[in-house]
Amino acid sequence: MMRTGTLYLIPVSLGPSPSSLTTPADVASRARSLNYFVVENAKTARAELKRLEHPAPLRDLDIRELPEKPGAFDLDGLLAPLLAGLDAGLMSEAGCPAVADPGALLVRRAHEKGIAVVPLVGPSSLLLALMASGLNGQSFAFHGYLPVDEEARNKRIRELEAESARHARTQLFIETPYRNERMFEALRSTCRPDTRLCVARDLTLESEQISTRTIADWKLASPPDLARRPTVFLILAG
Repeated sequence: MMRTGTLYLIPVSLGPSPSSLTTPADVASRARSLNYFVVENAKTARAELKRLEHPAPLRDLDIRELPEKPGAFDLDGLLAPLLAGLDAGLMSEAGCPAVADPGALLVRRAHEKGIAVVPLVGPSSLLLALMASGLNGQSFAFHGYLPVDEEARNKRIRELEAESARHARTQLFIETPYRNERMFEALRSTCRPDTRLCVARDLTLESEQISTRTIADWKLASPPDLARRPTVFLILAG
């Protein structure tokens, strides 16, 4: 009986810093052993594999992009080499595949086809932010992006704050970097004074900054520099 390949979920460096700072040695070694990759962005993946010092010429690697909205035909095509016995690596642009990044549907389909899925250790901006926030790490939820429309966004912030108060739950969300400053101001003006807000910027980079204050204290402080910088926002109601 032919061996079925394994799908390895490979975390990617969160920024332009050397991968050795955020990628464990055994993860880098596993990535270097693979020749087939399913990725969010081929250019980013090649840059990461170059940083990881993959021994093969990058042009010889089989690197296929995951469609933004893959159908069953797309997923089965991407998994076909694994059913033929080839191991594969799933890589997103930054952080952990399928966690605030694409890949969950491919992982689900792999399970349906009996393909082993192995998550590898690496950087997740969400968990790093939660670890450093001082907020509740026993009960938390990630909500992705909030609405862009100002009224709808402020309504959603109030809903998340109310849910946080009911369940003592830390709420995590992100924003497109060029809208970070608007998100910060919306949180500062919408949330209750005793709600704690953590702003975690540029995680794993030299410019990393993580600050947790009550909304009342944030109103007295100078706004952090968030323009076009990857940022995770976390709130915990008082």
